[in-house]
Formats: sequence, structure tokens, C-alpha cells
Amino acid sequence: MCIEFGREICGNLDTAESREWLVTNSIGGYASGTVAGLLTRRYHGLLVAALQPPLGRTLLLAKLDETVLYNTRSYSLNTNRWADGIVSPQGYRHIESFSLERTIPVWRFAVADALLEKRVWMQQGANTTYVQYTLCRATQPLKLTLKAMVNYRDYHGDTQSNGWQMSVEPVTRGICVTAYPDAVPIYLLSDRGSASPIHNWYYGFDLAVERYRGLSDKEDHLHAATFEVTLNPGEALTFVASTEKQPDFNAEAALKHRQTLEQKLIGLWKSNRPVNAADSPAWVNRLVLAADQFIVDRSVPKDPYGKTIIAGYHWFSDWGRDTVISLPGLTLATGRPEVARSILRTFARHVDRGMLPNRFPDAGETPEYNTVDATLWYFEAIRAYYNATEDNDLLMELFPVLADIINWHCRGTRYNIHLDSTDGLLYAGETGVQLTWMDAKVGDWVVTPRIGKPVEVNALWYNALRTMAQFARLLGKPHQEYEAIADRAQVRFSRFWNQKTGYCYDVLDSPDGDDASLRPNQIFAVSLPESPLTPAQQRGVVRVCGQMLLTSHGLRSLAPNHSQYQGKYGGDRYHRDGAYHQGTVWGWLLGPFILAHLRVYKNPQQARQFLQPMANHLTAHGLGSLSEIFDGDAPITPRGCIAQAWTVAEVLRAWLATES
Repeated sequence: MCIEFGREICGNLDTAESREWLVTNSIGGYASGTVAGLLTRRYHGLLVAALQPPLGRTLLLAKLDETVLYNTRSYSLNTNRWADGIVSPQGYRHIESFSLERTIPVWRFAVADALLEKRVWMQQGANTTYVQYTLCRATQPLKLTLKAMVNYRDYHGDTQSNGWQMSVEPVTRGICVTAYPDAVPIYLLSDRGSASPIHNWYYGFDLAVERYRGLSDKEDHLHAATFEVTLNPGEALTFVASTEKQPDFNAEAALKHRQTLEQKLIGLWKSNRPVNAADSPAWVNRLVLAADQFIVDRSVPKDPYGKTIIAGYHWFSDWGRDTVISLPGLTLATGRPEVARSILRTFARHVDRGMLPNRFPDAGETPEYNTVDATLWYFEAIRAYYNATEDNDLLMELFPVLADIINWHCRGTRYNIHLDSTDGLLYAGETGVQLTWMDAKVGDWVVTPRIGKPVEVNALWYNALRTMAQFARLLGKPHQEYEAIADRAQVRFSRFWNQKTGYCYDVLDSPDGDDASLRPNQIFAVSLPESPLTPAQQRGVVRVCGQMLLTSHGLRSLAPNHSQYQGKYGGDRYHRDGAYHQGTVWGWLLGPFILAHLRVYKNPQQARQFLQPMANHLTAHGLGSLSEIFDGDAPITPRGCIAQAWTVAEVLRAWLATES
């Protein structure tokens, strides 16, 4: 399961800086950067700590600039691009190879006949990063110098030093940095060699990806400490960056713990697959490990060991919609139902007025309830959980919550979400509010408002009603009312079928009438367990989505022949969000498309072929993981988050579906 590059990738700055790595700590913190060692995002750093797990993510250690002295000659191993565009030093030229050993990035630097290995990992459950340097080969000692570049800011921000004076003090084994009196101290430590406090700002690190995104693209970092050590062949230096005063210095134990966990995850995945299934390929096993990176702790008073799902790295928190959509693929498909149970119970405690929260804000404010579909996806997540576990106790616990949700939707809740008594379909929306998963908004501009009766919302509503009827029967409770509402919704769902185009309207009864735009949302009317469409209509939906929306990495969010289609995603927020659901490809939609294809054509081998491009994508963008979005136009370049929960989840779920 090792991804490996040689000099053909590492020695070319364009290719080396476009490939990014990620390690996580199970509480929301992470470390991430590029193969080249070059900072290209504000989100890159060796320690981005979750100071209020799983949120409060704060950049503490930006990078280590390494220099080696070997046989009287000095070699810079680090790479920086500056505000004037100059790349100096160019340490990427000394990278002989880069590999991702399961989830752990490893560099091998070649200088003359010496080979220095560097690897990065995090301690699970702690804001602690380990960086280990091992002199694998040499004919004489090598002197290694590390310059620690620190910061202290929200991970969304950027720093201009402006005379900022941090406290930098020596401590046993290293340096303690305190950014300001109330800041969490940063401990920079090593298991050998010397450490010297420094206070020297480096100005104008250039962040090329932020410039592409139309954001501030220059930043300053503080050189706070210099570490020096002389290594003999076979010796190693372990550097530790932590928010803990006395972090665990047994780096090998921390590494072994991570490796043991990864082996356990693969074992759970294998045990959850069909008995006679062939071994899954290495790229699928790697996705199982990627899935774990999104599962993090979220402690609540009634459940100190609660779990949640980070929607994507680098910048998303735990969104309600993303969590419940991702849950089956990340937890049930991978053989971890206990995690699913914890998440389902956690979110049940936050249901309010029949709605699931869409987002837990970073600063810990009141959750936001601006979603119509997240709550309905919650029913599907519980259905999938029950089918996998037959956990009647949890079903009994959650049933009153689900019943209350149905009641609220029938009589009406926030944002004009209500059951239309005239046709039995669900209506949602108000001016200025974005309620569906197509939720881009810039200022007062809602890019895709979709006010009215969205097709996927009503497909989900129909499935939720059938699910509730099933649950009621299992628990010996009245089920007839749920069946009656579902029967009516099924009959009236026929309104979505556009006989003229041969596919579904995207939204009915919008302020501008029925919206016939060709979008992928109708695929859920085929992929969900209960389809309200006829077999012929199902085939028509799959056919048109395959012919007009399907790409190698997902479905376009709008057909290319639409006047508002945008095939490139980039620029400032106005332009990015304007393209977000107007043609941009979404990787997670590949899963529903494959499930719909299976339903219509009943050909697992053919359906699985649609997944193969994702295997190749694992070696680009976010290494070992799957991206959030892609350009709608060829070559379908990856954009957005380098690792997205629901993309990974839906590919895993689709893979399992093609095995059964």
C-alpha cells in the first residue's frame, strides 16, 4: 500500500508542490504539506493543533528548514518560495524519493553518498507531531541543523508580523514558545543534540494556491529555535512539537501504535466484506485508512467518548450533512458500527424543531440549522446502521426523535420547510437562504437557491417515510400513517418527471416555476433504497446523467450545455462559489451514480469500472485520499479540499456494493 515517487516527481517543482500529504491525530488536529516541502497554502504546517477538539484549529509549527553539513559541504534540504517569486533554497532537488507508507510520509534526501530519511507522524489523541531524521547511509558523520518556523493563528488566517514579540525560552530538551500571555505554549523538543532560542521573523513566504483562490498569498513566520545534532550512520534524531509540556518522547511507541491501528483498520475492513470476495486491491485498502482520518472525538456532557466526522481537510469542521452522508461509508462499510452508533447518538442530542444542525461553528457558538436535507439523510444513516447491526436498543432510543422530525416536517419548521397538503411533497426555502447541499452563498447572493420542491429532498423524504414505517413495524408501533404519507408522496413524485426532456425536473414550484436544469440531484431518486420512479424512468435518469454529467471523478453539478455552466473552478470567492455548483464536478456523487447504475443494469463488473480512475487519483492532489471537487472541463483537475469525507465514503460504499 505504499505510494512512492522518485526524482521524476520529486525533482520537478511543479509536480512535487502539487502533491500534498496529510497526517491526523483523531481529535481534529493535523500536519500537512507538499512533497517538495514548499508551503503553498495557509493551511500547511507540521502542527495545526485542535485547541478545542475537534475545533479551535491553530497553526503552531509551520515548518522545519533543514540544512546538512557533510564532508565540509553544506546542503539546504528545505524549499521556500518568496514574495518576489524566487525559490530559494531549492532543497527539493536533493529528494531522491518520497513515499507514503500507509499514512506516514517519508522523504529520502541524497547528498553525495549519504542518505538521510525523514518521516512525520502524530500521536493519536494529542496535539503532538513527531519528525524523525535517520542517517541511513554515510561514510562519515553528518551535521543536521533545523530551523523551527512557528506561528500562532487560526488556521484560516495569515500572519504579518508587524513587530510581534513572542516569548522564546529554553526548557529541558528544547524551547518553549509563548505567543502572548494567554496563548497555549508550544514546546519544541528533541531527543538529542542542542537547541538554541532565536527570535527572527522571516518575511514574505509565498502561498501560490491561496493566490489561485483569490486570497491573501503572503505570510510571515517566526524562526524561534535552531536545533543542531551530529549523526553517525544508523543514528536518528526525533524532533517533537507539542502543546504538552512533557509529551511522550517514546516516538517509536507512538509510531508503533499508529501502525497497529492501521493494521486493525484493514482487518476490520476485510472481516466486513463478503466471505467469498477476493482480496480488495491496495488502493481500496488505502482508502480504508483515509476514512479513519475523518473520524474524530467530539466530547459532550452525556458522552465524553463521542465521535463525529470532519467533512474535509484542510478547512472544514464537522458538518451535519456531510457527517450523515459519510457515515455509512466511513464506519459501516469499514466494519466500525460502534463509531456510527456514537455519531448517531451525538447528533440526536442536537436535533431542534425537527432539524439536524448543519454545522458546529469553529468557535463553539450555537449550531446552525440551515439545511433541509441533512435531517433526511439522518434517516438513511440510521437505516443503514440498523441493517448492519439490528441494534434494537438504539432504534428504540432514536425512534421518538425520528417521529418528532416527521411531525415537524408535516406541520412546518424553520425556513418554510413544510409538507404541501395539496400534493404531499416537501417544500423548502426562503429568499436569501441556501438549504440544500448546493449551498454556495456570497454575501447576499445565493448562487443556487433551489426554493420550492427539490428533487433529491423529496426522494429523501419518501425514503424517510418508508424507513419510519419499517422501524415502526419492527418496534410494534403504529406504522399506517407513515405508509399513507409515503404512498401519496410516491404517487405525486410523478410531477418531477419531465416527459419532454426524458429526465426529472430539478425543482418544482420554485418562484420562477419548475426548473428543468439538468443537475445530478435526480440520481438519488434511483440510488436510494426506495425509488419513487418507474423502471423506465430510472433508466432514463441513469442514462442522461451518464451521458451529460459523468466524468472520471464524479458528476458535474450542471450540464455543460446550460447557459450558466462553468467548467473551471478558481479565482476569488465570488468566482469560486459562483462555479461551485454550476458545473464543478463532485467526487462524492460517483457513489450514488454507481448504485443507480447497479439498480438499472445489474452489472457489478461494469459498475466497478467507473471507480478505477479514483485509484489513479490517489497519487495526485491529496496523496492517499480523494478530493472534494474537480473542474468540469477536461482534464478534470482536482480542486477544493485535498481529502473529503463523503468522497472517500461513497467510493468505499460503492466498492462494497459491487461485491454483493
